[in-house]
Amino acid sequence: MTNWFVLSAGILAGITALIHVIAGGKDIARPLLAGSVDEVVKLTLYACWHLVSVALFLSSIALLGHGAGFYNSPETVAFVSIMWLMFGAVFLVVTLGFANSGALFRLPQWALLVPVGLLGLWELA
Repeated sequence: MTNWFVLSAGILAGITALIHVIAGGKDIARPLLAGSVDEVVKLTLYACWHLVSVALFLSSIALLGHGAGFYNSPETVAFVSIMWLMFGAVFLVVTLGFANSGALFRLPQWALLVPVGLLGLWELA
């Protein structure tokens, strides 16, 4: 049976993953690699960027699978949804705690991360 909230979360997660890879590659990863940061720091951050890519795509697949009715795993949906909410919280804390004013929309990742988490948790309510 299709779960439309989780399916929507999976679709939005997939879109977010694509945005991360395409726009993030251009705006974040390439400038990072071109920068003059210490090589160990640079390559560690670059590897972390790829780890996030993997996490975003795999969690999208997990949400899509449950939402489309291929398997039933509320625990997986809860785990992935909480992970996305925590990702969003990290961006909000970093933005509000460390960035200049107005950064909430210069670092808008939270605006995609939080809705995925909320849509996924909607099923569990």
